[in-house]
Amino acid sequence: MVLSLRITVLGFLLAFALAALAALARDSRSRIARFVAACYVEVIRNTPVLLQIFIVFFELPTFGIRLSAVTAGTIALGINVGAYLTEVLRAGVSAVAEGQLEAAQILGLSRSQTFGWVVLPQTARIALPPLVVQYISLIKDTSIASVIGLVEIMKAGQSIVDRTGDPVSIYLTVAVFYFVLCYPLSAWVTRTQRKVRHQ
Repeated sequence: MVLSLRITVLGFLLAFALAALAALARDSRSRIARFVAACYVEVIRNTPVLLQIFIVFFELPTFGIRLSAVTAGTIALGINVGAYLTEVLRAGVSAVAEGQLEAAQILGLSRSQTFGWVVLPQTARIALPPLVVQYISLIKDTSIASVIGLVEIMKAGQSIVDRTGDPVSIYLTVAVFYFVLCYPLSAWVTRTQRKVRHQ
C-alpha cells in the first residue's frame, strides 16, 4: 500500500509538471512547440497505458537506460496521466474571462503577475476536481504496473493467492484497500461538484 501511494504521488507530480509544460506549449505562438505538445497528448491518449509501461521498462534498456521497476512504473504512469492533465489545465485557463485579463493589463500587471494573481487562483478552483479524479485513476492504475514486477497492492494480493489458493477473500481484501484509498477523494469531488452546480 505504501509503495502504491509512493508511485501515485511521484507519478502525479511528474504528470502535473509535464501537463503544465504541454498546456503552455499548446497555447504557444511557436508552431513547433504546439506540434510537439499535440503529438505528446494525442499519442499518449490513444495508446494503452500497459504498452507505455512496457516501452519504458523494456525498450529504454536498448538505448542504455536501465530503470528499476518502481522508477519505470512511476515514469510511465506519470507520462500517461500528464497527457490527460494537459487538457484539464487548458480548460481551467480558458475558463478565465477575457475581460479579467484585459483588466489586469490595464492595471499594469505583468504577465507573470496576471498569471499568479488572476489566472492561477481561478484555474485551481475550476481544475481541482478533475485533477483529483485523475489522481484517483492513477491510484487504481498502479495495479497495471504489477506486470513489470512491482509489488504494489495488486501484486502482493496475487502473491498471497498463489501461496494460499484463496482468491475470493484475498481479492476482496485488495478491493477494500483500493476503496479506502479512493473513496474519500471521490466523495470530496462529488460534494465539490454539487456545490459548484448550485452556486
